[in-house]
Amino acid sequence: MTDGTGETPRFDLEHDAWGQLVLLDHQGTRYVGVEPVRSFPTSDPDRWVSICDAEGHELVTVEDLGALPPGVREVLELDLARREFVPMIRHILSMPADSEPTEWAVETDRGVTRFTLNSGDDVRRLGAHRVLVIDADGIRYQIGDLQQLDALSRRVLDRYL
Repeated sequence: MTDGTGETPRFDLEHDAWGQLVLLDHQGTRYVGVEPVRSFPTSDPDRWVSICDAEGHELVTVEDLGALPPGVREVLELDLARREFVPMIRHILSMPADSEPTEWAVETDRGVTRFTLNSGDDVRRLGAHRVLVIDADGIRYQIGDLQQLDALSRRVLDRYL
């Protein structure tokens, strides 16, 4: 939210020891696990960015990234870039172990990669057939259609969904 004058309230951003984005507002309140979201990324990517808490409630609206202090802007831009980088998983290449965290090897639309999944909570349904997987570094992977996956990939995901 703006402060009523049209100006962005003062706040700071940092990453905690677990890599989560933390917002510290002007009153000293810490919000852990906040998410930046562009309102209009294709038309004007440096304007109108919301920072939402873990439940999706908007905490701050940034009208213009250029008006932020350089350190805050840098942290925010890095998290926006990470959030917007979403490879599509085509195949799960290896069966993760039964204990957490698990190591995954996957083929994506951008090539083969490995990542660590901290817990089953990081695999989320986005609808009847879409899935979001968030690795230990906060990189998001998407599965566009569960029904298009091979049997091994579906079997792995069945353990998490």
